[in-house]
Amino acid sequence: MSTPRAAEPRSFASDNYAGVHPEVIAAIAAANGGHEPAYGEDAQTARLQELFANLLGDGVAAYPVFNGTGANVVALQSMLTPWGAVITPALAHVNTDEGGAPEKVGRMKLTPIATPDAKLTPDMIEAAAGGRGVHQAVPQVVSITQSTELGTLYTVEEIAAVAERAHALGLTVHMDGARIANAAAALDVPLRAFTRDAGVDVLSFGGTKNGCLAAEAVVVLNPDAVNGIEYLRKTAMQLASKMRFVSAQLVALLTDELWLRSAAHANAMAARLRAGIESGLADGSIRGVGFTQPTQVNGVFATLPPGVADRLRERFRFYDWDAAIGEVRWLTSFDTTEADVDAFVAAIAAETRA
Repeated sequence: MSTPRAAEPRSFASDNYAGVHPEVIAAIAAANGGHEPAYGEDAQTARLQELFANLLGDGVAAYPVFNGTGANVVALQSMLTPWGAVITPALAHVNTDEGGAPEKVGRMKLTPIATPDAKLTPDMIEAAAGGRGVHQAVPQVVSITQSTELGTLYTVEEIAAVAERAHALGLTVHMDGARIANAAAALDVPLRAFTRDAGVDVLSFGGTKNGCLAAEAVVVLNPDAVNGIEYLRKTAMQLASKMRFVSAQLVALLTDELWLRSAAHANAMAARLRAGIESGLADGSIRGVGFTQPTQVNGVFATLPPGVADRLRERFRFYDWDAAIGEVRWLTSFDTTEADVDAFVAAIAAETRA
């Protein structure tokens, strides 16, 4: 048997770099006893339905899938006719980071809207909803991300305003919640307050970035907004035969608020990172670092002096966001420690003074 490769030092590149939460690993192991019916007729998947009903109210239905791209494709497919289009921010993950899967697999038209904070407004939606009859794909869905790809948050009131305008225009609303736990922890309101109660029709609930191995869910909040989702999940190759192991991960997250506790910790580590840099800028130990977005969840978007990012990456992984202006993105996760953050801040200080 080969020796496993040693884990790399803590990364600030993505919360996807983190391992699986120990409580999730334990839940997978606990689900591995005996035989259970396949394709979602198991006890774990039934329990998951109960937990989502507790969070979001009676009448919701959860469809576990393997990954976020799959969740978004299945959700949006179920909300569209073949001639439909999706209004979404230009920076949305469905538009920039899913390899064209919505178009190639979902066979849908995306209508991206440029926005400085990755958030849509009601007026943006109305401007994009006008069509040219048969000459244009018909806008049918608005897709927003909470929290956004820039780490920004929609308030409850902003989501309600988006949904109200969308519904008035005859559109349904999808929420990409890859980091929805971080948003819930930051907003400190019940999940249903900024989803179902605010008018969201279908939710992609993320688990992978919050400590799962391969577990997300499409949660239908308004059954009138979807059609054929159980078949589309199969044709999109997102129907797990041994679904109990996917559902068990999400059950673990939703039990005893593990999903919120883990996300709140990740958020706190991002806040610590930003505060450490701001303190260094104030006392002169850090030079030339700027911030391009507010730090509202677990992401810090910053600009660095020339050469600093490359030197830092010799010890810490992270991504350029806009290399032309020296902008980088740093993400924290459920297993980021205070020592990890402090070591990174110290390295930033050393490299900006080099």
